[in-house]
Amino acid sequence: MPVRVQEAPFDLGLETAAFAAGDATMGAVVTFTGVVRDLPDTPLIAMEIEHYPGMTERALTTIAQEAITRFRLGDALVIHRYGRLTPGEMIMMVATSAPHRVDAFAAAEFLMDYLKSRAPFWKREITAKGAAWVAAKDADEAALERWVGDRK
Repeated sequence: MPVRVQEAPFDLGLETAAFAAGDATMGAVVTFTGVVRDLPDTPLIAMEIEHYPGMTERALTTIAQEAITRFRLGDALVIHRYGRLTPGEMIMMVATSAPHRVDAFAAAEFLMDYLKSRAPFWKREITAKGAAWVAAKDADEAALERWVGDRK
């Protein structure tokens, strides 16, 4: 269960190929890649992402292990970048492998919902109008809530 928090870009193709290789008992591999998107009203110059080294990796490892157990995964991968990113850059990826697609998809959604609302990252958007910290969205919290009572 690899978890990486890094400043450097990652190669989506190489990461996916390496993750998918090896375990022939896994019939499904699901990946999701988040990309820094431009803002609808004011063009985004950059997004700055901060974290506390050590704490962030522990939190992501804990939730990845929960996903592996809860969804009977073969493995999970979480890569999340920090630092200054511009629109179009890959910010993170999640990969899950399972014997069947339903568990692989559900686990990827579970991990994404956690990353959007609870992972210990702080994001600041920089535009021509200035910089502002990104607040948590109610929709992201609601998405995470669906997993609270849903134990497999």
